[in-house]
Amino acid sequence: MLEEKHDNLPDADGKQLSEAVDNQNTIESQPNSDVIPASSSNDSTTANQTILDAIASTNAEESEDETLKERHDIPLLDYEALDMETLVNELQKLVTNEKVMSIKEHVEEIKKAFLAKYHHLLEEKKEEFQAENTDPNETFEYHFPLKNKFDQYYTLYKDNKNNHFKSLQTSLKSNLEARLAIVEELRNLIDPQANIKDTLKHFNDLRERWKNAGPIPKDKYNHVWNNYHFHVENFYDYLHLDREARDIDFKHNLDLKLKIIARVEALVLEEDVNKAFRELQDLHKIWKEDIGPVSKEHRDEIWNKFSELTKQMHDKREKLFEKQRGSELENLATKKEIIAKIEQLATEKVNAHAQWLTQIEKVEVLRNAFFTAGKVPSDVNEATWAAFKTAVRNFNSFKNSFYKDIKKDQTENLNKKIALVAKAKELQESEDFATTTPIMKQIQEEWKQIGHVPKKYSDKIWNEFKEACNHYFAKLKEQRNEENSEEIAAFENKKAYLETIKEFQLIGDHKTDLEAIKKHIETWKNFGKVPFPRRHIEGKFNKILDALFDKLSLSKKETDMMRFSNRMENLSESNDIRKLDNEKIFLMRKIEEVQNEIFQLENNIQFFTNTKNAKKENSIVLEVRKNIAIHKESLEVWKEKLQQLRNLNLE
Repeated sequence: MLEEKHDNLPDADGKQLSEAVDNQNTIESQPNSDVIPASSSNDSTTANQTILDAIASTNAEESEDETLKERHDIPLLDYEALDMETLVNELQKLVTNEKVMSIKEHVEEIKKAFLAKYHHLLEEKKEEFQAENTDPNETFEYHFPLKNKFDQYYTLYKDNKNNHFKSLQTSLKSNLEARLAIVEELRNLIDPQANIKDTLKHFNDLRERWKNAGPIPKDKYNHVWNNYHFHVENFYDYLHLDREARDIDFKHNLDLKLKIIARVEALVLEEDVNKAFRELQDLHKIWKEDIGPVSKEHRDEIWNKFSELTKQMHDKREKLFEKQRGSELENLATKKEIIAKIEQLATEKVNAHAQWLTQIEKVEVLRNAFFTAGKVPSDVNEATWAAFKTAVRNFNSFKNSFYKDIKKDQTENLNKKIALVAKAKELQESEDFATTTPIMKQIQEEWKQIGHVPKKYSDKIWNEFKEACNHYFAKLKEQRNEENSEEIAAFENKKAYLETIKEFQLIGDHKTDLEAIKKHIETWKNFGKVPFPRRHIEGKFNKILDALFDKLSLSKKETDMMRFSNRMENLSESNDIRKLDNEKIFLMRKIEEVQNEIFQLENNIQFFTNTKNAKKENSIVLEVRKNIAIHKESLEVWKEKLQQLRNLNLE
């Protein structure tokens, strides 16, 4: 067992081997297969240990998962310099085409760059919304389809990673058990009474099994390998083997390690430092995993040489990093200059929309230049980003103050159009067609002369005005047609029935009252359709129904559905196709709006519950869940209304 590594091993004469114990004192810290005795450790070895440990750690990680090696072949771009659409495309390409663990670093860098830009965009949109909307009841919402696409592929990446880990852990555990068993057999291999040929055969079998045992968890890697090499060296050093065979093996291993040292000497001169250091890591792994021990008189010498060359390579790599840090300082200077220019633009006052468009374009160019300027030193990255956001925010505030004045003019136009809408609605039921028609035409001309209104009200107020005008002119057209005698009779019957139902009183029994109201509705429908100019009588009947429904102990949904059903049947009987179609469009839009609201709320829930510290749901999450439930209930009502309307069309 690994925990029993420090057990003393008897030599061929049954004596305890104190030297073996001394060797064990340093086995945990040695990344190579040649265990260096503590007595031979020197200052150079201590200085190099951090470098060697880092290489050993990387090799342990890649030995656990071979796909990690491929990450070095996938270019790590300067993701900060890419726009959000390009970042999402890069994420999609990596997630769909590469093995999941080979893109870990790439995906996290893309995530960091994308979310920084997205949150900056969100802040700007919120500031624009707050500048244009003074109503405290208005809630800021912003739908960004690219964010949904990013979430889709990042979630796919996380799912793939989880599945990969599940599959990997099973084989790692099995392989670890197999290697521990081999180490245990190797530890017990030395037996003075055994036949040397049988022991040697068993030893070779163990080495072959070890070679094919497969990857193990990275946190066990160095520990298990060092124990294995420790017992292999004990076997060579303290068992009375065939000396000639042992020396041949030692010499073969020494030749291989000298070739590695020669290769590292060449790598130190290699211009592509990152590529050379990557190969150095591979050579460390070969030294540790593939090549056996050498004779004692060479162990310290070749290991120290290998370690010293490793340090030289590391120092050369550090110089490259220093050069890169110099480039980051240049990027920092560039970004500071860009921030200063944006701050200057936030002080240049202009008084025309065309001039502001020029200023806005300048800021957009500077924004893009900031994003493409490249990385800055990590210790000032957040401060630089914050300064940039503040500069842009100040510019936007300065710009918004100009457009608030324009908004005043648009608000005045809005008030004028609201007055025209009110006048059109006031006249839409008029039956004095000779007097009212010229006025309605004049109103339409006045509408055309009024300028723009705030965008958020434009469609709504236009639809109200158009509906009032259309309503009046539809009445005018119908009046010019010959009134149907059956419709007149229906009007007279309904007029008389209206007086009767005004006297109707509920008796207090819910079921009986509801049936009575339904009977009144059925009777009313059976009277038939009334002339268009006299359809106001339907409104009077509906008002009476509303009052009766209010007295009933129906749920809000039941009341709403009964009123809706009655209104739709009236429209259907009047054959008002336009209003039925408009109602259908309205319902479909409401369903879409509520569905989008639910989607946004569920997205918000995911954001809060995915955080690392979300151990329990806080008050914000509970409030969002409550809102989701309310919206889902509302959604069912809108869907039920739409289905009822479609059933009317089918009938």
